[in-house]
Amino acid sequence: MQGLVREACRRILGEPVKVTGASRTDAGVHALRQVASLATASALEVGQLARGLNALLPAAVRVLDAREAPPGFDARRSALGKRYLYVMDRGRVAHPILRRFAWHPRFPLDVAAMRSALGAVRGKHDFQAFCAAPGRGRTPTCTVRSARLIARGEQLAVLLSADSFLHHMVRNIVGSLVEVGRGAQPPSWMSALLAGRDRTRSGPTAPPQGLFLVRVLYADPGDR
Repeated sequence: MQGLVREACRRILGEPVKVTGASRTDAGVHALRQVASLATASALEVGQLARGLNALLPAAVRVLDAREAPPGFDARRSALGKRYLYVMDRGRVAHPILRRFAWHPRFPLDVAAMRSALGAVRGKHDFQAFCAAPGRGRTPTCTVRSARLIARGEQLAVLLSADSFLHHMVRNIVGSLVEVGRGAQPPSWMSALLAGRDRTRSGPTAPPQGLFLVRVLYADPGDR
């Protein structure tokens, strides 16, 4: 997505620009409110830029809002946190319309056990047990401010809000929750995984299609 926006900006502004995205998403993951920033010498009005981008970008990528940012604003470095949603379809038969936007685990899930297990991730922890690769110089410590399990009919969703997320962290947490939900592990297992800090002992990585970047959080509400 970042490359598509960068190329479209170059065509509209007539100059190469650096586009900084607030968060990187893996192939197959969705972003409902991705934020990007750029600097340009062009005098083009931001509303015109937004309309021009939507005319050039594919239908799956839309600019919903554009505005001038304060000096020094950087979509990634200025972010104070992110909110992710992971959706599961727990119907007996996978819903054909949801297959691109939800994971169908294929077995019954104990929602109460999953909700109990999810409580362990709230707060400040070392999340190495749920990290694919922290990255060079990156601390594995994150503060999860909110962790909720929402059940609506045959859909089940995990909503996580944190100051930062590690690579595959949400998908690995969900994969481990499903192990609890299907009865393969007790709810207390999540706390043990956090304490052990060993990725090889936690659950499988949930598939990408159920994951949504819901919001990027900034100090100024007008920046999101």
